[in-house]
Amino acid sequence: MDVGEYPMAAVTSFHSFRVNCNLQAFFRMKRNNLSIVNKIVQSPPAMKQPKLGLYSPLNQTLAYTVLLDWGSLPPHVVLRIFQYLPLIDRARASSVCRRWNEVFHIPDLWRRFEFELNQPATSYFKSTHPDLIQQIIKRHATHLQYVSFKVDSSTESAEAACDILSQLVNCSIQTLGLISTAKPSFMSMSKSHFVSALTVVFVNSKSLSSIKIEDTPVDDPSLKILVANNSDTLRLLKMSSCPHVSSDGILCIADHCQGLRELALNYYMLSDDLLLALSSETHVNLEHLRIDVVSENPGQIEFCPIKKQSWDALTKHSPGVNIVMYFFLYEEEFETFFKEETPVTHLYFARSVSKAILGRIGLNCPRLIELVVCANGLQTLDDELICIAKHCKNLTALGLSECEVNCSAFIEFVRLCGRRLTQLSIMEEVLIPDDNYSLDEIHNEVSKYLGRMWFPDVMPVW
Repeated sequence: MDVGEYPMAAVTSFHSFRVNCNLQAFFRMKRNNLSIVNKIVQSPPAMKQPKLGLYSPLNQTLAYTVLLDWGSLPPHVVLRIFQYLPLIDRARASSVCRRWNEVFHIPDLWRRFEFELNQPATSYFKSTHPDLIQQIIKRHATHLQYVSFKVDSSTESAEAACDILSQLVNCSIQTLGLISTAKPSFMSMSKSHFVSALTVVFVNSKSLSSIKIEDTPVDDPSLKILVANNSDTLRLLKMSSCPHVSSDGILCIADHCQGLRELALNYYMLSDDLLLALSSETHVNLEHLRIDVVSENPGQIEFCPIKKQSWDALTKHSPGVNIVMYFFLYEEEFETFFKEETPVTHLYFARSVSKAILGRIGLNCPRLIELVVCANGLQTLDDELICIAKHCKNLTALGLSECEVNCSAFIEFVRLCGRRLTQLSIMEEVLIPDDNYSLDEIHNEVSKYLGRMWFPDVMPVW
């Protein structure tokens, strides 16, 4: 392949001119430095030469190193450099010399690639140029192993991603990620178009191990095709917010993909049968289970409880599993949760949660490691926090915002938890001065129990 097969005009049209100039200046500087060194080394005999001394071998080594032509760098070194370069800089560097161009087409350089697809009207980011995409599919499709598609909110970008997926018939992809920087993206396009394109990858790639297809119209039949072709290799599956997937569809994954270690899904896909399937003797230990509990319309969704026996089976089979739950509910929708022991390790409440629910957490979540409460209201959480500190012996991180806690109760909470609290992010407005402590005094007391300097936050860090 000639150096010019990747059109430089097309490549430079979607990246900044400043970066290109900097790269050119870099190569000019190196060439100038080499010229200067050559003039010094080739000076006539009449010129006074430096005396040989203790450091002369070191000087000779340095001179030899500088004199090396950049084009003679070992291919594995150039390959390593290219792997850190953005695509535009990598393409420009490939035109420096023939050896660099050869490195540019080494298969290892094309095993990992991110397609960026954005529309000028909806995104400030530049897209991967269409001509370059076609060159990659034509010459390097068989080398692709770790592929992601990053799209903006437009339907056009999502459809462009699916068009590329449809062409990956000669690939052996191991990792696939479909990433929407903003909704609706994939959810706004034709379901049949999306499923057809995704099925191409599921059928032709026989070694898929990691799949991220959240917020997409993937459905149960397409998951059966995934299982039929990749059941022995699938290790990670993230598919939250996929409304066309049922609990039966995700159960099919758990039943047949015995090597699955990480799973992310919506609560409506969760079931006792699923937890029992993940707890079977033939299944590997699950390492990470993320559950999104989402309700867009209050009262529209009824959340079915999970039996304690099912949770117990999972934790007995996978004692080290992290169970992460993100709640996007309204207060009246929490009735189903935490009525009995739940082995959750990480809890995040994005909307207001009542005192009663936080009280249940203290009594029924003994494995809790991290708790973040974004809002509660105007009722103080003194008793609830102290209960959590007493019963959740593994708690190491707490975040509070738009809540209220009396300073004395907060200090008691920190005293009970002690130095195992590695993260403590509390908004300044959360702490209410009382008869024992003012806001000016509280940081000294908290710092004493934590064993490090601590101050309340001015703005949330989560």
